[in-house]
Amino acid sequence: MSYPFADVSERSLAELLSLEGRTAVITGGVQGLGRAIALRLAEAGAQIAIADLDPKKATDAAAAVESEHGARAIGVRMDVTDSETVRTATDEIVESLGGVDVWVNNAGVFPSIPVLDMTDEQWDDVFAVNTRGVLNGSREAARRMTRGGVIVNVVSTAGFRGTAPGLSAYVGSKHAVRGMTKQMALEFAPNGIRVLGVAPSYVPTEGNMAMAEAAMAAAGIDAGNMPAAMTRSLIGRVGTPDDIARVVLFAASDLATIMTGTTLLADAGETI
Repeated sequence: MSYPFADVSERSLAELLSLEGRTAVITGGVQGLGRAIALRLAEAGAQIAIADLDPKKATDAAAAVESEHGARAIGVRMDVTDSETVRTATDEIVESLGGVDVWVNNAGVFPSIPVLDMTDEQWDDVFAVNTRGVLNGSREAARRMTRGGVIVNVVSTAGFRGTAPGLSAYVGSKHAVRGMTKQMALEFAPNGIRVLGVAPSYVPTEGNMAMAEAAMAAAGIDAGNMPAAMTRSLIGRVGTPDDIARVVLFAASDLATIMTGTTLLADAGETI
């Protein structure tokens, strides 16, 4: 069996980092980590498609990316839990931008609900976004990656260990995505597609701040101590969205050609 991954050892550092001529899709890309990832991939030269449930927010975010970096960018409506809307949105992206080369499964939810209070529906809702959403996006991406490509799954340190009380569904879903990353890497390799995970620790974003406050309240922790309580950073500070975006850029670029199937911890040493 032939595996179409070129040896890129003779390319310059600039060539290895560049995403010129490629199209990157970021789900949940209107704010937080997704927005930071879109900006960095655009800076590296990629065309950008920002996918979100809210088409206006997606279009506005794409316009901001285009304005800042001059890269062509579009926004599309996508419900990652619905395979039909993922397919339709991906078709729209291919028609507008010419293909798909990088797909970042970033959309996620993280309600804080203790196990004893959680309903079946609440559990299923978390897995629908965090796990089935990765399946839906990866499947449509791989079908379009006729010239090879890269799928990056935004996991979490919650995919490696237990975390705050109330996050059992989130922790379970992220452990599942780590396993999916391995299996999809195995299945997609003959098509020249690499699959990597990036696992951030707690990073202050709009969504994470709300989640953290709810989790800390459930645990009876003063929200004023949030930075200390939410991270055990060994670098002397909490991470930023751009810290994570740079790791995603590395994973998506040819710098990481030798890597597939693994999940990179972007956690400031938190899980040591």
